[in-house]
Amino acid sequence: MLKVYGVGASPYVRKVRAALLEKNVPYELKIVFPGDSSEEYRAISPLGKIPALADGDFTVPDSSVICAYIEKIHPEPALYPADPKELARALWFEEYGDTALAEVLTLGVFFQKVARVLLRGEQPDMDVVNEAVNERAPGLFDYLQGQLGDRDFLVGDSLTIADIGVATQFVNFAHAGYAVDAERWPKLAAYVDRILGRESFKALIEEEKAALPPPA
Repeated sequence: MLKVYGVGASPYVRKVRAALLEKNVPYELKIVFPGDSSEEYRAISPLGKIPALADGDFTVPDSSVICAYIEKIHPEPALYPADPKELARALWFEEYGDTALAEVLTLGVFFQKVARVLLRGEQPDMDVVNEAVNERAPGLFDYLQGQLGDRDFLVGDSLTIADIGVATQFVNFAHAGYAVDAERWPKLAAYVDRILGRESFKALIEEEKAALPPPA
């Protein structure tokens, strides 16, 4: 059985777990926190980041690499488009989620409102949160709304790694007590609700809610 190393509230761990659930692939979650410096974990993930994956004796870190590997060993249902141009777009949106959205929704909001309180016992820096929500997020949301148009998915007509990579960051945004303004970004808000309403995400979100404190 595959082993996924990390914690549920990580958007990158969730990305891998959602991909596995969409493919109905069984796995075991091994709890490891970011920055784990143990010799055992550094042998799997040299930078100490989560997630990492073990498939028997084979191990590999990084959520994007892991998801691509999972696609190769469990190709159905496909999460990566066959068309080269659509594949490129899907990989771009995955990267957009991993970087631009993560910096604002997860680091700027979730870390301050939830993780900082839980892990450090500190109050959130609301200047950082307000800047993320009011100044940094709107441009990101404008872009996604424009890219969506009238489509149900970011790329093609079925779920891809693009949707998983983007939607996972909005889970952390929600855990912090925030949501996309449906009046300002109706298509994006509906899209987020639709993707997070899938059975894969619903199961993970409920599990995480049970383990997390309410946002500060």
